[in-house]
Amino acid sequence: QVQLVESGGGLVQPGGSLRLSCVASGFTFTSSSMGWFRQAPGKDRELVASIDRGGGTVAIASSVKGRFTISRENAKNTVSLQLNSLKPEDTAAYYCNALPTVWAQAPSFRSWGQGTQVTVSS
Repeated sequence: QVQLVESGGGLVQPGGSLRLSCVASGFTFTSSSMGWFRQAPGKDRELVASIDRGGGTVAIASSVKGRFTISRENAKNTVSLQLNSLKPEDTAAYYCNALPTVWAQAPSFRSWGQGTQVTVSS
């Protein structure tokens, strides 16, 4: 059974930083590319960053490039997202999921974790 547990969200002022973490289980994490998605109210879920199984290749959405960094620690089945220079438009629930490849846009699994809420506001 796939489990994805996200944490690290919160309320932050514009320009601030957060670090999100996702602990995965129920599948072979070390063989999977991983991605971080976000969904703002009234909008579709979008992929913001992905990383290949070894951590050597990443893809970052243009809307967050230069501000967000994705990383992973295979020994802990964990993928992280560092969010810097946050903007109000980054406000969303953030989710992780596996990806078929680092370039894929759709997740591997239909199930999602509970997500972690990021709110950027002064």
